[in-house]
Amino acid sequence: MALAQLLVCLLLGYALGSIPFGLVVSRLGGGPDPRTIGSHNIGATNVLRSGRRDLAAATLVCDALKGTFAVGVGFQIADYAGADVAALGAFLGHLFPVWLKFNGGKGVATFLGCLIALNFPAAAVFAAVWLFIAWWRRFSSLAALSAAAAALLYLFLSGDFDDGLLYVVLTLLLFWKHGGNIRRLRVGAESRIGGAP
Repeated sequence: MALAQLLVCLLLGYALGSIPFGLVVSRLGGGPDPRTIGSHNIGATNVLRSGRRDLAAATLVCDALKGTFAVGVGFQIADYAGADVAALGAFLGHLFPVWLKFNGGKGVATFLGCLIALNFPAAAVFAAVWLFIAWWRRFSSLAALSAAAAALLYLFLSGDFDDGLLYVVLTLLLFWKHGGNIRRLRVGAESRIGGAP
């Protein structure tokens, strides 16, 4: 596999992942800049804090699809290796978009979007765990972290070691970006979905 092809996959993945859909959707939909409310994050959970469920849903879908699309492009260029590299690029682009001075989202939707294209059963595990934890404990952050860990475990248990190694990196980055949420969960100060701590 030519290194140049993988570099193209990484850069295209980054370019797609760095599109700040939370900001774009909010502006087009007449909502507030998500960077001025709640956690000041551009992700769907923070867009939801504006009270606009439609904008939050659109952000979630778009942030996921940019990951899915990036993986598809990477696969066309350099097969499975290209798909994995493009997924890494898309995730890094969402977390560190050059357009927003490298201050992006926490990556949950893009994490899932890449997984949909790479290993759909693992994506289904992610979605099921997220929905259960969100319903049971009503913490979006806890749901995301639990779902990411469950999906990573599934990848290894199912023998998908290539994607598993990639998702070790993505999961570590996801946990790192949720560092503040983890600290608030520990002290009981994390906001619940739709309400106060």
